[in-house]
Amino acid sequence: MPTRIAFLGPTGTYGEQAAQSLIALEQLPQPELVPCVGLRAVVEQLASGGCDAAVVPVENSVEGGVTATLDALWSHRDLCIRRALVLPIRHSLLSSGSLDSITEVLSHPQALAQCSGWLARQLPQALQLPTSSTAEAARMVCGSRFRAAIASRKAGEEHGLKELAHPVNDVAGNRTRFLLLQRGERRCSGDVASLAFSLRRNAPGALLEALASLARQNLNMSRIESRPSKRELGEYVFFVDVELPVDSQVVLEALVAELTPLCDHLANLGAYPSSEQINDADGTPRTA
Repeated sequence: MPTRIAFLGPTGTYGEQAAQSLIALEQLPQPELVPCVGLRAVVEQLASGGCDAAVVPVENSVEGGVTATLDALWSHRDLCIRRALVLPIRHSLLSSGSLDSITEVLSHPQALAQCSGWLARQLPQALQLPTSSTAEAARMVCGSRFRAAIASRKAGEEHGLKELAHPVNDVAGNRTRFLLLQRGERRCSGDVASLAFSLRRNAPGALLEALASLARQNLNMSRIESRPSKRELGEYVFFVDVELPVDSQVVLEALVAELTPLCDHLANLGAYPSSEQINDADGTPRTA
């Protein structure tokens, strides 16, 4: 049976690139990529049993957390993280026309934000239009001489577009961390563990008390982010990543046991290895 992996489509997205790399790292058998419209749909495909795995972006080095992914993870706390991959992001401006004829620029909102400085300098009068993905933007500008897309070079090749400029992202070290999600039992060992929790009480020092649990276990917190609980104003869900030692299983179990009585809801999203993709001078990707 093939292993069906959902990702943010269509073909040519950075999500597809990440999925292909994660398939190789996890050695998933007979992979079949399933493109989806919207990040929530990617997670829903996995949660409903329509796919065996899902690949989603969770954090960008420039724009921060991907809120749609965080909200979907909290909605489906039975899912777990199998592996993380940090992917370098190099955006191109793609079109069928020329740079001086562009009046509209299409892309995913995150990509538009990552290129906002370049757009302000080079195309200050151009209207910026959000799309469901960078590759969808590339598809939508095909044949237009006044529209351009911000997307990957691969998306440009897929749709026969000209590359008007590269790279157009404002920060040279622009990177996005992608997660491979699956159903089933959580792993207890790896480089990183991810937890999400809402606090049992909204009172002074409540969050500090929860975070002190990490310090008592001598764990370094590599990320913390909050999202509204969507139940009432001022109530939040916290997403935390911690770096794990070699004896990670015992430490993670102790941390979860210490946090549980402090939390209204606690989601242990699992421990997992984290890798980083590096592009060589000739553009060939390799995993570190």
